[in-house]
Amino acid sequence: MDKLIEVKVDDERVRQVMTELARRVRNRTPAMKICAGIMANAVEENFEKEGRPEWKELAEATIKQREKEGTWPGKILQRSGQLAASISRHYDNDKAVVSTNKVYAAIQNFGGKAGRGKKVTIPAREFMKLDEPDKEKIVKRMGDYLTRGL
Repeated sequence: MDKLIEVKVDDERVRQVMTELARRVRNRTPAMKICAGIMANAVEENFEKEGRPEWKELAEATIKQREKEGTWPGKILQRSGQLAASISRHYDNDKAVVSTNKVYAAIQNFGGKAGRGKKVTIPAREFMKLDEPDKEKIVKRMGDYLTRGL
């Protein structure tokens, strides 16, 4: 799997529960499967709700272009649906990963300059993002896994 975009969860509570999981559980693959599912669901929700918090509106020129091609009205970052459909999850004993293989994913997620001569500024629309309730869900599910094997 080529890694085009990597977003790490840098949260002390998540780190603590994962450290405890690594210390106490030899076969962590089932737990990592749960984490990958939570993360994939969060990304799917980001696309569905057009951001959490809501993404910046499309530029007027983009809306006009999409109207002309018949893809507007529609959802932001879902002109063809390929980006949202490209999200995949992977897990093993040591990690849970949600990724995409689309080369344009990073510019859409992080924003930046694009186009000929880098004259167009694309705003960040973070679809590869976990919000606080997502992180809490990971902490809770891993806590449940440690105490009850769920």
